[in-house]
Amino acid sequence: MLTKNQIKLITSLGQKKFRSQHQLFVVEGIKGIEEFLKSTFELHHVFATESVFKIDNRLMTNVSEAELKKISNLKTPNTALALFKMPKTQTIDDTKLIVALDDIRDPGNLGTIIRLCDWFGVKDLVCSSTTVDCYNPKVVQATMGSLTRVALHYVDLEQFLATSKAQKF
Repeated sequence: MLTKNQIKLITSLGQKKFRSQHQLFVVEGIKGIEEFLKSTFELHHVFATESVFKIDNRLMTNVSEAELKKISNLKTPNTALALFKMPKTQTIDDTKLIVALDDIRDPGNLGTIIRLCDWFGVKDLVCSSTTVDCYNPKVVQATMGSLTRVALHYVDLEQFLATSKAQKF
């Protein structure tokens, strides 16, 4: 059973300021949640219509389809939704291939770029501060789990490119 506070928290995570404030983001769908559970991301809580994950029962709440629809960002909700904690910022390994993005505004486009970076083995993606938030629910959905294998860094892109030792193409 969902509480009003849980509903309020989950729906608020659709906005960047609340994701930053709570340091949490939403992952929807069984495949996406399983990808994040296998990674180094820390699980905060799972809300599901059925128990399909092998996790501590204290981190799991069974919900009805109607309750899931209230908290989902999708028109047709999947069977599960999870909250994960945002990871601490990591250092950028500029000795390897890095992709730099400037002002990507469409969440679906960023998600696709993250998937492509994952496919080609790019571990670090550097983004300007005007690029859409990588924890936006639409970006997380579009990455299909690749966000677990590609580290995103939001930096002053001009300064980063001027000071980076990485080879520029």
